[in-house]
Amino acid sequence: MDQKKIGAFLKTLRKEKGLTQAQLAEHFNVSDRSVSRWETGSNMPDLGLLVEIAEYYHLDVSEIIDGERKGEKMALSETLEKVAEYTEAEKQNLRRNTIRKIGWIVCAFGAFIIISAMTIFPSDSSWGGIYSVVGSIVAAVGIYQLSGGVSRIAGSTLRRIAVAVICIVVMLCGLIFVDYLGVKVGNQVPRFAYIKTWTSLHPNEVIYKAPFYTVIWHNPGTEDEYVEIR
Repeated sequence: MDQKKIGAFLKTLRKEKGLTQAQLAEHFNVSDRSVSRWETGSNMPDLGLLVEIAEYYHLDVSEIIDGERKGEKMALSETLEKVAEYTEAEKQNLRRNTIRKIGWIVCAFGAFIIISAMTIFPSDSSWGGIYSVVGSIVAAVGIYQLSGGVSRIAGSTLRRIAVAVICIVVMLCGLIFVDYLGVKVGNQVPRFAYIKTWTSLHPNEVIYKAPFYTVIWHNPGTEDEYVEIR
């Protein structure tokens, strides 16, 4: 079943009637956006509505499913076969749309965790970096779900995992870069430091080892405090 072809056929039928998308949407009690998505092939009307559309245009439902007019009426068995095919495609569309919605919700939750971690916790607290990583992982799970609703990716689990891993790497690199800017411009210590050390020989210096660079916090907690990047 070719959804693009069906959509183009529905568009042709509407124009033959001299109707706008809004007028057709009003007739079938749906939104303008629904009609637009039918005609682009990104979504299809449910089977019950498809039967109504076929009757409205004085066509057999199998002609709508084939995306073209037929010179003769199809056999009942062939029509039922096409209806079954359409029903299966409808289920797949519903599944992809559900996956997309879940994916967007999970992505939004991951972004919320990241933003909260970067704003609530002070820069010298390791919890900001930890929760940012957790938020990135949650967002990547959402991206994995979203990729399941994309036809070119949905068929390959390994490809979806690869997309999610790449997104985690990109997000973490972005967070590390933002953290570096905070150190460079905002005179703050790095959130993503993986080692924090100080010695009795230099009690007024705290050394932070962050990815790709080192920061020395001089005179912490005093009016003369400043950070040095090495």
